[in-house]
Amino acid sequence: MSKVLNKKELADTLAAKFDLKKKESLEIIDAALDEMFDTLVDGGKVDFAGFGRFEVKSRAAHPGINPATKEPITIAASKSAAFKPAKALKDALNK
Repeated sequence: MSKVLNKKELADTLAAKFDLKKKESLEIIDAALDEMFDTLVDGGKVDFAGFGRFEVKSRAAHPGINPATKEPITIAASKSAAFKPAKALKDALNK
């Protein structure tokens, strides 16, 4: 089974690696995530060299079908965050 890295485990790792208290490492992670969140909400991109880029993708309104009634509906336009891995990450995954 593959490992899942969550915020608590990341905070524990950072605390051990940089000799911080777990609370301090959680505050650093929260601050970084808040900054990333705000950047994406403002329409910007978050780019980590060697890891990848997060950006906002827009999806236009489009027709759909209500599965319960089979009636045509219009699905509203929306935005979502997308991740594009860097070449270094792709290469590491495909060794």
